[in-house]
Amino acid sequence: MTFIEQSYSLRGAYLRISLIAAALFVVATNAFVIAGVLPQIADSLGVTPSTVSYAITWYAIIVAVLSPVVSVVFARTSRAALMGTGLGLTAVGIAVAALASDITMFNIGRALAAVGGAALMPAAMAVAPTIVPPEQRGRALSVVGLGFTLAMAVGSPLGTAFASLGSWRLALGTIAVLAALLGVAIALLTRGMPAGAVPSLSARFAVLRDGRIGLALLAALLLTVAFNVVYVFSSAVTHEATDGSGTALAVLLGVYGVGGVIGNWLGGHLTDRFGARTTAVVALAVDTLALVALFAVGGSYVATAIVFGVWGVVNMAALVPVQHRLVDVDPATAGVALSWYSTAMYVGIALAPVLGASVLPFGAGWLDLLGAAATAAALGAFALGYVVRHRLAVPA
Repeated sequence: MTFIEQSYSLRGAYLRISLIAAALFVVATNAFVIAGVLPQIADSLGVTPSTVSYAITWYAIIVAVLSPVVSVVFARTSRAALMGTGLGLTAVGIAVAALASDITMFNIGRALAAVGGAALMPAAMAVAPTIVPPEQRGRALSVVGLGFTLAMAVGSPLGTAFASLGSWRLALGTIAVLAALLGVAIALLTRGMPAGAVPSLSARFAVLRDGRIGLALLAALLLTVAFNVVYVFSSAVTHEATDGSGTALAVLLGVYGVGGVIGNWLGGHLTDRFGARTTAVVALAVDTLALVALFAVGGSYVATAIVFGVWGVVNMAALVPVQHRLVDVDPATAGVALSWYSTAMYVGIALAPVLGASVLPFGAGWLDLLGAAATAAALGAFALGYVVRHRLAVPA
């Protein structure tokens, strides 16, 4: 292959990877946008915001349970067909939720969208690193991961702003249209892409016998709980500062998202320079303090915006060394360990609305403190993985 042919091939590969990242952006935006429009949805459907938040729990449970099953059962299915079908189901599910007249139909739509997400995610994560040279696989994964980060930086704030200017149905309807268009594009433009090796279910569970991996996954789960218990109920957490304005909330979510993009980049560079242990411990410690500060600033909008920015930086910066730890423990099983990271993340997403709804009646400030406690626990679990690694590690 000539240099020109190789460059053209790489451009084509990154075009496909960018499409996959866009698909993950839509799926993640669908998950995160609910946080900014909980009160509007609750008013329309005649239920409480806490009741609507449980739709996030069911969504996350379905994705967490079905993702590994789909990746094994449909291991020989075309990746293009699987991703296209997943986006199609996501589009239909979002449309059903957008048109729902009651909470039951809304939940059915969210469940259908979750099935689509479960079909999309394993295929997307498996195929992206296989279409570029080995020395560029990290870059390919970072491009794919950018879809999730931008969902918080751009997707969720825009959805919240759409809901404020029009309605939450308009916001969800727009996401449904984007999912449908991307489904067609991916089905047509990613045909023939390799799937890579797909481990069996027994191989997936074998890595959990290493306590170091288990503690890193526990840290990831707790960190996800901490983030979502505040983010999902952000309208309540910031109500005093925003005076209930959806536009003001959208700005805060945007500030968090910009901080998250910076933190995603910073976490990678700091991990490479100082190591996963130091980077994670510092980031998680500052993350804990940021959530305590969010409780302390009360009704000050400017102070809340500053804290949101810092929170976004350190929260996303902490995720990179946690993932790096899963790879570093045993590079040979890194792919399987990272698949469990995705499951831990969705379990955390599922737990957060339940925990948040249980403390919300006592005051929105308790959400900040609950998030701080979960982050501190994540710090403890991550550090423990280094202190007792020799006692807990069991050869697979």
